[in-house]
Amino acid sequence: MSPRTFTQVGTRPIRHDGVDKVTGRANYGADFTLPGMLHGAVLRSPYAHARIVSIDTTAAEAAPGVKAVITGADIPETNAKLMLGEGAIDLHDVGDNLLAHGKALYNGHAVAAVAAVTADAARSAAALIKVVYEVLEPVLSVDRAMAADAPILHDNMATKGQPGANGPSNLASRMELKRGDLTRGFADADVVVEREFRTATVHQGYIEPHACVARYGEDGRAIVWCSTQGPFAVRDQCAAILSMDPANIKVIPSEIGGGFGGKIVVYLEPLAIMLSRKAQRPVKMVMTRDEVFRATGPTSGTKIRMKIGAKKDGTIVAADGSLYYEAGAYRGSPAGAGMMCALAPYRIPNFLIEAFDIVVNKPKVAAYRAPGSPMASFAVESVLDEIARQLKTDPIDLRLKNAASEGDLAPYGPPYGPIGLKDILEAARKHPHWTSPLGKNQGRGIACGFWFNAGMNSSASVTLNMDGSAAVVTGNPDIGGTRVAQALMVAEELGIPVERVRPGVADTDSSGFTDVTGGSRVCYATGMAVIKAAEDVREQLKARAATIWKVDPSAVGWEDGRATPPAGTEKAEPLSVADLAAKLSHTGGPIIGRASLYAPMAGPAFGAHICDLEVDPETGRSRVVRYTAFQDVGKAVHPSFVEGQIQGGVAQGIGWALNEEYVYDRNGIMENAGFLDYRMPVASDLPMIETVVLEVANPLHPYGVRGVGEVPIVPPLAAVANAMRDATGLRFTELPLSPPRVLAALEREHEPVGAGTGAGQGGRR
Repeated sequence: MSPRTFTQVGTRPIRHDGVDKVTGRANYGADFTLPGMLHGAVLRSPYAHARIVSIDTTAAEAAPGVKAVITGADIPETNAKLMLGEGAIDLHDVGDNLLAHGKALYNGHAVAAVAAVTADAARSAAALIKVVYEVLEPVLSVDRAMAADAPILHDNMATKGQPGANGPSNLASRMELKRGDLTRGFADADVVVEREFRTATVHQGYIEPHACVARYGEDGRAIVWCSTQGPFAVRDQCAAILSMDPANIKVIPSEIGGGFGGKIVVYLEPLAIMLSRKAQRPVKMVMTRDEVFRATGPTSGTKIRMKIGAKKDGTIVAADGSLYYEAGAYRGSPAGAGMMCALAPYRIPNFLIEAFDIVVNKPKVAAYRAPGSPMASFAVESVLDEIARQLKTDPIDLRLKNAASEGDLAPYGPPYGPIGLKDILEAARKHPHWTSPLGKNQGRGIACGFWFNAGMNSSASVTLNMDGSAAVVTGNPDIGGTRVAQALMVAEELGIPVERVRPGVADTDSSGFTDVTGGSRVCYATGMAVIKAAEDVREQLKARAATIWKVDPSAVGWEDGRATPPAGTEKAEPLSVADLAAKLSHTGGPIIGRASLYAPMAGPAFGAHICDLEVDPETGRSRVVRYTAFQDVGKAVHPSFVEGQIQGGVAQGIGWALNEEYVYDRNGIMENAGFLDYRMPVASDLPMIETVVLEVANPLHPYGVRGVGEVPIVPPLAAVANAMRDATGLRFTELPLSPPRVLAALEREHEPVGAGTGAGQGGRR
């Protein structure tokens, strides 16, 4: 696409909601209250796998201050499915996850809920509910789940996509992608590396817990205030699960204190509606941190076998992989996305990638920033690092030789449009970080990553005020700075200062339908709707100018935020937005621009990361001492927030690589359900993360925008692991690289840290 000169897009204004957030005025999910409000509490299973024999709520219902009690019997069972974001969800599973019907399928599974006049009263009453369980053996890994004698979680679940599969199984589905002749490809290879990799269950780690308030009225309508990534998704899930008309549910999103994919599926909202309907009073529900860890969706633990073959000159000729992803208690892991992403950065003529979706007795997984891709990338990029070592070639050169470019077929089918992977790798190779010296016990790693990005449904409206300012409204909660990005787009199209644009997030009655804030889709797809709505305003302004000048609207031009008259128009001067806004009442009344669209495609995006890691040989503790992330963003609408998104993804990826994991005992009880024991990185754990932003325009977007937020979490797992290999001489294939795991490996090998390395991968060139 031809380059465009921007006046507002690409600048770095202060975010419009910044003052409210830093002063504490912003209202989050738990900040909302209503007169006469009750408080809800949930009783959760202490067992990971148990049949529910009976539930007696008599004592809880009689407890002081209790106004309502519900169990799974209050949720109608359904086999309906709902399109939610990028895929369909099974509403039977969502409903059963809200309150267990016949079985508790993980430690923390909700079995009953209580509404009472105080939170303490609700919790005390919930503890009075008597549940008789028949405890069953828990299934805690993909290996155990697929064993012939494994306990079956769902008696009615058969394997999809596997020929010859009979009877109930813990294997929900098998998928595959293939191309070429795998046998011939490996026969042509001079070097073949095959490894098995494992990653642990990890959580998104958002700071704000799930929270909502629901009010069910005498007219049969419900209003829900909640922390969510998608108010329309909450509305539609609640309506389908509770057999309500979506028109009778209004969802008002609060400010959101993080989500990363974990605040799309509902956990509390339908319960709050049911309790409110039963008690005829508003009900507030807020999760504790313990509940967030035990009972909301983390991402999958995985086992991945990856085999890749290359010729002596570094040409990759074949790849064969098997991806086993834990879905948690119900089917629906991101195994398919992992399969599609695994080889996406490279041209490989012969491959077979198969993906398995497997249920285990852990919480049902949810999306987590590029769902499924980081684990697959960890396996592929680690194997490529080994191939580079065996071929004694620079690992960036190996990747450059095989990097996908425009016109190449993606492993999942379509050809790539303009993409910036080669530009990213060239920038990494030339960057001072790649050739800088390393210190004692330090190593350097490189890894690439990919995410599709999503389009889907978006709506926007732009209202012009009488003073020439504007307001833009969409249905996307702002997680990563999308409000200021949308304001910049309106300012760009109308030619007014961005400070004169007020961006807002609307409820489900005040905005056109808009899909969730996720899939790196908001700046791309909702941004397109915002641009079209602003263009609508601009065209209406030109028509108003034509009325004033008494000329044909098609003859009116637009330049630098002003309507310009056709040549020869007597005594006509250009009119600014403010000039035209002041005359709205005399030229036809208010102006509102609207746009709704479905963006069926998005621009895929790539990143490459360099990590320097230092290892303490006495303790096994490691720390990242330098990190540089390179990414093609298409067009950085607000560069500061683009950089922040990249840095945030890197921080989460480093935590995933080094320390984060769900720890279960043999009975499936989570032992580290809190930030004290679930070790997320804090500021003092990380260096300043350097970002290098490249802009290869995405022709599908008017400004060239690509999604930004998900790619940066993909490379860190492998980049950190490859740096660990460089520092220690040992290849670790299981994450996290926690101090006990690293120390045990060092002691087993009896090798000094850094032996034969120390120069870093860049230093081997």
